[in-house]
Amino acid sequence: MLARVQSCAVVGIEGFPVAIEVDNAPGMERFRMVGLPDAAIKESEERVFTALRNSGYRWLRGRTIVSLAPADMRKEGSALDLPIAIGMLAASGQIPGTRLPDYAVVGELALDGALRPVAGALSMAISVRNRGLKGIVLPRKNAEEAGVVHGVDIIPVDSLQQAAEFINGAADITPHVTDTDTLFHDGSFHVPDFNEVKGQAHVKRALTVAAAGGHNILMIGPPGTGKTMLASRLPGILPDMTFEEALETTQIYSVSPTTNHRHALIVRRPFRSPHHTATTVSIAGGGQQATPGEVSLAHNGILFLDELPEFNRAALEVLRQPLEEGLVHIRRANYSITFPSRFMLVVAMNPCPCGGRNDRRRTCRCSQGDIQRYMNRLSGPLLDRIDIHVDVPGLSFEELTDHRLSGLTSEEVRTKIQAARNLQRARYKSQATCNAHLDTKAIRAHCNMTDGAKQILEAALDRLGLSARAYDKILRVSRTIADLEEQDVIQDQHLAEAVQYRSLDKFGLL
Repeated sequence: MLARVQSCAVVGIEGFPVAIEVDNAPGMERFRMVGLPDAAIKESEERVFTALRNSGYRWLRGRTIVSLAPADMRKEGSALDLPIAIGMLAASGQIPGTRLPDYAVVGELALDGALRPVAGALSMAISVRNRGLKGIVLPRKNAEEAGVVHGVDIIPVDSLQQAAEFINGAADITPHVTDTDTLFHDGSFHVPDFNEVKGQAHVKRALTVAAAGGHNILMIGPPGTGKTMLASRLPGILPDMTFEEALETTQIYSVSPTTNHRHALIVRRPFRSPHHTATTVSIAGGGQQATPGEVSLAHNGILFLDELPEFNRAALEVLRQPLEEGLVHIRRANYSITFPSRFMLVVAMNPCPCGGRNDRRRTCRCSQGDIQRYMNRLSGPLLDRIDIHVDVPGLSFEELTDHRLSGLTSEEVRTKIQAARNLQRARYKSQATCNAHLDTKAIRAHCNMTDGAKQILEAALDRLGLSARAYDKILRVSRTIADLEEQDVIQDQHLAEAVQYRSLDKFGLL
């Protein structure tokens, strides 16, 4: 007897349909699985047969063939355990399979028939909805994550027996729906406050501009001046995520094996801070199973690289394409995958190997050659993709001993940033999410300047020798500064401030 069960697998972050075809016929007892299964799926034979027996179902006799279609695409993971078991029950006539045409089935089986969660449940639910199926049967621990997808029934089950009873129509299970409004409302988290950082008012201003427009920013200064402290407070001033952004980010974390627990919906912008020993693959993604890297895990959030020159140069160079396109393309001999990677890059570095350059309290021990070799660890094209460069000087004794809170609170800064982002979303609609993502056409349409601002920009281009990319970045940053002041036209002071944020150009380091 032949049975067909619909299921799902995940490639990259996208779900794709898999059909499990099980044929059971009289003959010499034999079990064979075809359709390019990986080792985890091949091992499912023992899990499935043991789970069937321990769940009260009989052992299949005769010749059994399990085909995983499409046959030319490699299948990975343990999510096909449950649909294989359901197919074997239907093929042996133990269940009628009344609901098989309308529902996809996924889940990993324990030996006692209980179900364990699988990776990529959100992507699978989206795939099932797009295929026009009525719903998906999956482990209960995946239901909260998959339940954010509307237009498809999420059927949570705890065991093989419960899944079989639902499939044969003997039991009805209420579909799970995740309350996304509550998730957004309860998604608060504690981040140290912005005003706890002593002094550095101009750096806080630069970070405010960067967060308001989604701009990349470089902080350069001696050790101990507060660069890492300021970066760690950035999550507290970032604007709210939209539902679409939360869904995209959750999809990435759903398929990532490096995450310790699954979120129903990630409602706070991610903040990723990899160590400087990170490899190229850990930054860009890929590997044997094509998992997302840090540039994708930081999607719609922040990627913070502390001590930038200490990173492997090859690992830094892979940032160039994601910074431009918002995507990372991973191509290997046997697969090609694209992960989203639209993030805000925040980097910090010392001005020289010893860190004493430009520090009033210390004498720099580095020669000009040492400094040049140190800066040569970073390529000019990478630094040119960073919108804002800001110096972080050492603090004076008066600033260090002043125990009063300094400047605005994180909540006050966040309110201003949220207002600026709302202006940008209303202005660009679906063209872009923030000023940092404007293309050349959008810059011409939306970055109108006064005559005085044009003169300042012309003088800056002549004096600093800026590239065309730097020219566009100055206009994007000045657009953000104008948005913070709710101005439609870029004024002289907006453009002048944006030019000041190109300190590496000013010192001839680019």
